[in-house]
Amino acid sequence: MSITMDVSAPATSGVARATSGDVHADGRAQEVNNCVLEMRGISKTFPGVKALDDISLKLYPGSVTALIGENGAGKSTLVKILTGVYQFDQGEIFLEGKSQRFVSALDATNAGVTAIHQETVLFDELSVAENIFLGQEPRTRLGFIDWPTMEANAAAVLKKIDADMSPKTILKDLTIGHKHMVAIARALSTDARIVIMDEPTAALSSKEAEELYELVDWLKSEGKSILFISHKFEDVFRIADRYTVFRDGQLVGAGLLADVERPDLVKMMVGRAVDRAFPKNNTPGTDVVMKVDNYCHPTEFDSISFELKRGEILGVYGLVGAGRTEVAQALFGATTPSNGTLELEGEAVEIRSFDQAISKGLVYVPEDRGKQGVTLEMSIAENIGMASLKPTSKKGFLDLAREFEMARKYADRLDLRAAALDQPVGSLSGGNQQKVVIGKWLATLPKVIILDEPTKGIDIGSKAAVHGFMSELAEEGLSVMMISSELPEILGMSDRILVMRDGLIVGEFDRADATPEKLVNLATGNTQ
Repeated sequence: MSITMDVSAPATSGVARATSGDVHADGRAQEVNNCVLEMRGISKTFPGVKALDDISLKLYPGSVTALIGENGAGKSTLVKILTGVYQFDQGEIFLEGKSQRFVSALDATNAGVTAIHQETVLFDELSVAENIFLGQEPRTRLGFIDWPTMEANAAAVLKKIDADMSPKTILKDLTIGHKHMVAIARALSTDARIVIMDEPTAALSSKEAEELYELVDWLKSEGKSILFISHKFEDVFRIADRYTVFRDGQLVGAGLLADVERPDLVKMMVGRAVDRAFPKNNTPGTDVVMKVDNYCHPTEFDSISFELKRGEILGVYGLVGAGRTEVAQALFGATTPSNGTLELEGEAVEIRSFDQAISKGLVYVPEDRGKQGVTLEMSIAENIGMASLKPTSKKGFLDLAREFEMARKYADRLDLRAAALDQPVGSLSGGNQQKVVIGKWLATLPKVIILDEPTKGIDIGSKAAVHGFMSELAEEGLSVMMISSELPEILGMSDRILVMRDGLIVGEFDRADATPEKLVNLATGNTQ
């Protein structure tokens, strides 16, 4: 079945209009009268910001609609309205033809709307089964939780999505990829009619992503209406039937995916063409800035040895669970290696804390920026300055003027988009939050910066900005270690590439010799 979404858009120049005359590539006319959910003229305003302005869309059964747009375009606001977190100011929502307003998340769930978010909303100390059925646990006649039934039901849902894990496993013992699969299982346990997927492949390996694609195909065959949000065009073109593009809270394009090219989508998203996705110009020097020799950890990695040169971007590729992040965290002092040595500019150092790493000129931008990179409740200025208190203090007291001056310097340099420097970081888009994290560490004047999935979950315009700035930093002599699961990013930005699998470095390539096939074969252990 291929029944798609119809979107009414304002008469804007260059906007792709979806009408009842839309036709599939095979010539079959589109159904336009059996939508499951329709949003008409939805607007939402926050103090000083109009997040959504007269948005309209329709979702149909057995169809995937890709919602595309830069961070800050209004996608998250729309999802929160659909899931009962926010209330819209103007407009109407119809569910199977009946006017509907979701006053709470539970209200939306009961109506058959569920969301799988980029950052999994789960509980690490609970089991897989408890997370899947939280709030809907089966009960015995006496009102107690029926554990055997719950675990059996959880096993059935996990089997349906081919997730290889025990319902009794404690969530904190799972990889990020497996946690996302638990979130998907939880969504399926509610038998939702509308499934919203918000960046579901952001933390998945290529194999896990392919398994998710198969799951989406199965959901379509079951007649589910799917709203799929992703910054990865390979995701969009693999599974979506239609596209809808938001920019600055407005609908700027919609139609059949078969009728649009990728550059056209990019231009709709950012209002301009992004010509250079990977602006890699510099040639690294010959001086070795960081040397790692036989670094080992009893459970995470073994015999890690490599060199990082001045002005070099060293890419580290591997699947989820390969040990890349664990190596980076050990270098930064988050964990303690059991063996091995580390040299910075020829000096043997032993880093056992963040303070020691920073004092030696080594900093780390984590993959989970929301939990480990920034303090969301604090301002932009406070976040940028928190790792550099000495230069912004006088006689032990923080000089707010100096802090703001430092924050303004790096906000300008990174083209940070915000209303003011005292704005809470939690109110920023994902791409701008990432710029705050990078700005915080650049303010410490580092020699080596480790970037762990630097463009995870950010839009294509922000990705281009991060890539451009990364190249500029390397040209200025900063040494960059970049961990990434995205092959185009690894191949486009790296001078050299290390491949990891099962806690080991299993290959190394110069930029000119690296190919997608070589990297994937090593990362997966495929020897054929």
